[in-house]
Amino acid sequence: MAQSKIDWLKSTIRDIPDFPKPGIIFKDLTTLLNNAEAFAYVIDVLAAKYQPMQPAYIAGIEARGFIIGSALAYKMGTGFVPVRKPGKLPYQVERQSYQLEYGSDSVEVHVDAVPDGSTVVLVDDLLATGGTALAAYQLLGKVGANVVGIGFVTELSFLSGRCKLPANVDIFSMLSF
Repeated sequence: MAQSKIDWLKSTIRDIPDFPKPGIIFKDLTTLLNNAEAFAYVIDVLAAKYQPMQPAYIAGIEARGFIIGSALAYKMGTGFVPVRKPGKLPYQVERQSYQLEYGSDSVEVHVDAVPDGSTVVLVDDLLATGGTALAAYQLLGKVGANVVGIGFVTELSFLSGRCKLPANVDIFSMLSF
C-alpha cells in the first residue's frame, strides 16, 4: 500500500482522547466505516490479501469485526462466522476465556460454526494487546477450523499484541499506529 494511501486512510480515523479512561487515545474507526471510499478500499485490500488462501469462511470478532468480516465474506463469496461475547448466541457454544488488564472475559462461537478442517480467516478492526484475537483463534481451533490468516484494519504496534498471536499464521494489519 502506497504511503499516500496509508496517510489518507489514517486521516479517516478519529482520535478520541481519554476514552475509555484517562491517558488512552481511542482510535475510532466508525469514521472510516462512514466513508464509503475508505470502507470499500479496506475491504478490497483485505480481499486481495486473503483471496489466494481460498478461505471457506471469514470469522469476525464482535462488534466491529462483524462489520469488516461480513463485508469481506460477501466480497469473497464465503460464509461468515460471528465470534461473540458470552450469552449472545442462541445454540450450543464453545467458549474461550482470556485475561484482560483487570480481570477476564470470554468469546463464544456455535459448536457447528464450521465443518471440521475448514479454512478460515479471522478479522477484526483493531489489534491492541492481542488477548481477544488469540482467544478467538483458539476458539475457532476448538470447533475444527484451520485459521490461515488473522487480519486487522489497524494495529497499535506499541502494545505488542502481535507477539501473542501464533507464529504459524499469517498476521496482517493495514495500518499501524
